[in-house]
Amino acid sequence: MDARETLLEAARARGESLAALSRMIGRNGTYLQQYVTKGSPKKLEEEDRHKLATFLGISESDLGAPQDKSYIPAPRVRAEWIDVPRLAIDASAGPGATPAEEAEFDAFRFSRRWLAEHGLDGAQLSSIRVVGDSMEPLLREGDEVLVDRRDQPFRDGIHVVRLDDSLLVKRVASRGAGQFSLLSQNLAYPPIQVSAEDLQIVGRVVWKSGRV
Repeated sequence: MDARETLLEAARARGESLAALSRMIGRNGTYLQQYVTKGSPKKLEEEDRHKLATFLGISESDLGAPQDKSYIPAPRVRAEWIDVPRLAIDASAGPGATPAEEAEFDAFRFSRRWLAEHGLDGAQLSSIRVVGDSMEPLLREGDEVLVDRRDQPFRDGIHVVRLDDSLLVKRVASRGAGQFSLLSQNLAYPPIQVSAEDLQIVGRVVWKSGRV
């Protein structure tokens, strides 16, 4: 496995985006994405490599350092903060929103301890904005929700889903036999009955932010 593949796998294992790692080493958000996908730069600078190896808990030689320059961090070294990307897409709490390109434009920073206390250590998190009123009063337009996109067994709860060409945030309940109900908190919106083959569950909503 070459240095680029190693970096990508280590980032995934820690639940970190390449954009967040780029900012962590003081670079712009696309720096490591370009390094991994386009080969630019051809190799990591020594200071960047050292920071990444320390943060990810791997050897510098795994990131392309000469063997005599390898660095293996002490096991106690671990980041105290996780950057969760904010994506430039909306999840509709109304008739349905067409998803745009999932471009990261910012990030929320969470304490690793806080995430662990809420059962989210290792979660694959991203943040998207809620539009519409079908989930009021639980979720209001303009709220941002954290979505855990890990592949995990389904259980009833608030999820972001894709239905046809729409991205929705709904309470999803299993009806058995491959059938689901998409439920709104606002009773003005009737339930939507859908089969499993027509529904893609993007992730489970695990936290929200919003103005008081």
